[in-house]
Amino acid sequence: MRSHMNRREFLGATAGCALCACARPPVYGMPSHVISPGCVTSKVRIAKVYAGIPQALWPTPKLDLNSEVQRYEAAFARMVKEFADVDFSLGRLVTKAEQIGEIQGQLKDADGILVIHLSMGITPILAEILKSQRPTMVFAAPYSGHEWTSFGALRKRDEGALLECILSSDFSDLAVAVRPFRAIHHLREAKIVNVSSRQPDETQLNAIAGRFGTQVKVIGRQPVMDAYNSVSQRDAEEETERWIRQAESVLEPPRDEILRSCRLALAFEKILVAERASVMTVDCYGSMYRQLPAFPCVGFVRLNDMGLGGICESDLSSAMTHILVQGLSGRPGFISDPTMDESVKGIILAHCLGTTKMDGPDGPAAPYRLRTIMERQEGCVPQVRMRTGQKVTQLRVTAEDSIIYFTGTVSAVPDSDRGCRTQITVQVDGDPERLWQNWTDGLHRTTVYGDITQDLKRFCRFKQLKLVQEA
Repeated sequence: MRSHMNRREFLGATAGCALCACARPPVYGMPSHVISPGCVTSKVRIAKVYAGIPQALWPTPKLDLNSEVQRYEAAFARMVKEFADVDFSLGRLVTKAEQIGEIQGQLKDADGILVIHLSMGITPILAEILKSQRPTMVFAAPYSGHEWTSFGALRKRDEGALLECILSSDFSDLAVAVRPFRAIHHLREAKIVNVSSRQPDETQLNAIAGRFGTQVKVIGRQPVMDAYNSVSQRDAEEETERWIRQAESVLEPPRDEILRSCRLALAFEKILVAERASVMTVDCYGSMYRQLPAFPCVGFVRLNDMGLGGICESDLSSAMTHILVQGLSGRPGFISDPTMDESVKGIILAHCLGTTKMDGPDGPAAPYRLRTIMERQEGCVPQVRMRTGQKVTQLRVTAEDSIIYFTGTVSAVPDSDRGCRTQITVQVDGDPERLWQNWTDGLHRTTVYGDITQDLKRFCRFKQLKLVQEA
């Protein structure tokens, strides 16, 4: 069966879905468990400390500290959506260093500490807070005091100081301040279900658990088949019709292939619900090759669109990277097999499946066609057309204590009969020759919309990781 829609019909069909949480609504209850993209367990715990000294000379000795606190609290209230997944476990005005001893327990229980700098003279307070050894972000608006001149020296003097700062008059940056705390929380709470008959490398598992707290559970073929067989024919048919209806066109895959792919996609959702997990990966080109009723590609895209994670080839480093970018940005990643093109100062990032909700589960859906897997000439994958002109970051959490990355802009969306179905050409910021000369840690990179360099720097500071710019 082939289904074709022209561009105008496609846009009309998808416009009506703009308010949906995802283009393909979950069937088995996952929305009630998703707290924010990438997290299904608990809210981010943040200790909020307002630091100020009465009658300090800056910003003015007339400053009413309680009124200043209320001004910030009003800003938090206006940004309720940005903090919907945050539990401010503490919110206190502190005016002298001795008061920190009273709240040390609450500070140590937090994912991160947000210090809001109100006046001059808070250095002793900050010093006491840093003793908790919790990631600490200072938000300092102009005129709050002269302490900002010492923040850089403090970090250089004490390399272990878990201190980052945002110096800004824009209160929307308060939401930016919590991003690294969210990523830390997501990684610690995450559970990855790895469908494979092979056990991952024990050293890698220990590194993942020790560095980030992430749990990896390996399951074999049978639990997937049990979930697959429990999906009703009606649910599978409805899911199939959604994918076909919302596609620009269906090219190679027959309807039966799409149906089996969609039924497997619903099985993945059931497994994640049962496991209270947020990410699924399958050893699809290894021990699970042709062991399942369909290739997992549609199921992976569907999970990514929902704010969860579907990761190819049992690549645990890519799974960790995906969780990280969701925590920092609220958006999924696009895993790719890159190939260089120095003639356009670019790199082509290609994989057969493409995620349609690259702006996040509440964002618009990109157009897609249903195709076969290029190198296999079988299966069913969504070939997604991402947008040009989009700033992107490519990165990977390595097996060592580092994150490698580069940035660029999507300059083209190739539709080639070589490589993989979904492709973007990214014009690299920096030197593409240096990029290939510095390339390490395998083939895969994860692409996320936006330049998240500053968020990565803050996260790496808090987790004591090296951030390496490849280009």
